[in-house]
Amino acid sequence: MKNIVCCILLISAASIAHSADRPKITGIDHVDFYTTAPQANKHLYTEILGLASDNPVEAGQTQRFLVGTQWVGYSPAPNPEATDRMDHVAFRTNDVAALRSYLAGRGIKVPSSLKSWKDGATSFMIKDPEGHSIEFVQPRGRIQMSVDEAVSRHMIHVGFIVHDRAAEDHFYKDILGFHIYWHGGMKANETDWVAMQVPDGTDWLEYMLNVKPNPDLRTTGVMNHISLGVKDMKQAAAKVNAAIAQLPAGPRPRIDDHPKIGRDGKWQFNVYDPDQTRIELMEFKPVEKPCCSEFTGPHPTE
Repeated sequence: MKNIVCCILLISAASIAHSADRPKITGIDHVDFYTTAPQANKHLYTEILGLASDNPVEAGQTQRFLVGTQWVGYSPAPNPEATDRMDHVAFRTNDVAALRSYLAGRGIKVPSSLKSWKDGATSFMIKDPEGHSIEFVQPRGRIQMSVDEAVSRHMIHVGFIVHDRAAEDHFYKDILGFHIYWHGGMKANETDWVAMQVPDGTDWLEYMLNVKPNPDLRTTGVMNHISLGVKDMKQAAAKVNAAIAQLPAGPRPRIDDHPKIGRDGKWQFNVYDPDQTRIELMEFKPVEKPCCSEFTGPHPTE
């Protein structure tokens, strides 16, 4: 019995030391996509979602829409026939140089130097085990930028397709310290989505599991998505619908018929950009008991 207790204590001490050695990862900084319809895309973000537009800060980027201190960026699609419109996902850290060294010390391939941005931020980019481009950013004095009409001021999660959960868990959970916030599926005994919360904040990365190989653009757009947090879904959906109703005759953005409560017990409402990428509006807190599992971390706020 003493041996078992000693082993548990040693494991706990190692976990604490490992966490203390890693710089903080506090949330999502930005997500960048590709677009084939920049004008329609700008109209969606500024007129329908009410987000402010700002000058691009990354190379190749042509559009940037502000969500509080976060942002969503777009670049021209290098291959309009490709079925994946996600470019990269960026998380914030309090010490980007130390995080680069931390990852290098654990066998992760990192660039030889940091990148400097126009706004004073510094960052570096790596690939996760499934080839997703992941950037870590240390902002410099960034202030919240939003307008009264903005549907949201906090991007609370980003999701993308995951085929090998064990490999992704080793990277995000074991090395970076992400932890499960909630998991569930279309059926109670299945897991289709795993919400991995950042270690030092409330934002999360959502594994989108059980997706068939070679999905089409529409399917990939549903899976590789962002989520904008809202306090009142009824008001948010009404704002989106009112903006769409004022559009002149012609094509309309694709949206859900009405908000619904997801399997996690939270109200949600989906809007899609011109390239089928899903922009999910989600209330910060559940209004009913979630299926499949309980929440294990704090809920985000505005």
